[in-house]
Amino acid sequence: MNTEKLYYTDCHLAEFTGRVVSCAASEKGWLVVLDRTAFYPEGGGQAADTGVLGDARVTYVYEDGEQVVHVCDGPLTLGETVSGRIDWPERFDRMQQHTGEHMVSGLIHARYGHHNTGFHMGATSVTIDFDGIIPAEDLPVLERLANEGVWADIPLKIWTPEPEELPNVFYRTKRALPWPVRIVQVPGYDSCACCGVHAARTGEVGLVKLLSVVRFRTGSRIEMLCGRRALDYLNVSLRENLLVSRAFSAKLDQTGVAAEQMNALLGAQKAKIAQLETQAFEAIAASCAGRGDVLIFREGLDSVLVRKLADLAADTCGGTAAVFSGSDEEGYSYCLVRRNGDLRQFGKEMNLALSGRGGGKPEFQQGSVKAGRQAVLEHFVSFLLILE
Repeated sequence: MNTEKLYYTDCHLAEFTGRVVSCAASEKGWLVVLDRTAFYPEGGGQAADTGVLGDARVTYVYEDGEQVVHVCDGPLTLGETVSGRIDWPERFDRMQQHTGEHMVSGLIHARYGHHNTGFHMGATSVTIDFDGIIPAEDLPVLERLANEGVWADIPLKIWTPEPEELPNVFYRTKRALPWPVRIVQVPGYDSCACCGVHAARTGEVGLVKLLSVVRFRTGSRIEMLCGRRALDYLNVSLRENLLVSRAFSAKLDQTGVAAEQMNALLGAQKAKIAQLETQAFEAIAASCAGRGDVLIFREGLDSVLVRKLADLAADTCGGTAAVFSGSDEEGYSYCLVRRNGDLRQFGKEMNLALSGRGGGKPEFQQGSVKAGRQAVLEHFVSFLLILE
């Protein structure tokens, strides 16, 4: 028995009654088929409805041929007429996203001739894939046009043309489709073959926000939000921007400029710090001149600076320069440098003795050890100069 699909005749129908025509246990739950349903099954980039049938919770819905199967957490009595209620906020959210997607896809097809090649309605955002390039600088114009359609509150036309009527109906597609074909039309914006659920009027979409466009394969991918999702996103963005505004003592519409100014200031400070570090390292290297093998401890250095100091010391000491930075609690990063030398065996033995790991080239070895400062000192006892 085929299931009567009430969601096609009334996408806003949230409560209904239907007769149970089959109920079977499975690993997923109880598989229930009704003679009629308002529950939309997963498909076309849109998730399935959830809700309640009788006393059972509906966790998933899918199509099996012409039947709609409801996966429930409990059994229903065969032949019984049960009440059904879909989770309306989730359904309406998907209607908003799907209708907004139609409007944007129609605009892009009209403007560039690109076809929609993929549509995914995720839990947080919607992505649409197109078979052509969409310039990022065009997004504000496309967004404005889509929202003008929302504000116009245009009624959608959704119908299945008769076989003789279908050839004369324009709809977005890359290939001919066999009858029956369900057409979703947003007058002035889009006409497309689609089996999903949509708003009755564009005003229900509420708001269209295009977040980004990136190159995807040989075309483009747009990320967007509609309705409640768009409002929630903008509220979160505003809340975050308020924090930035307070931190920079800048107006909400000037935080970008303030951030750029702060980055410039930080860049200048980093350059100054780097200059002072270089001067300090050169002074340390000068104190190592001609001293042979040297061991240097210095706090607060990352791996790049550890290598830099070891290089400078190796240029002056005439032996091996070993630089360590870190703490007994977290371990030490190290770099060993010896001009025209081969430190590979020395490095292996040191890593074995100090629970370290690392490697490199003959003239330098770099890595980290888990040993404490005293253990490092004892391992390098033969070194003539120790700077702490």
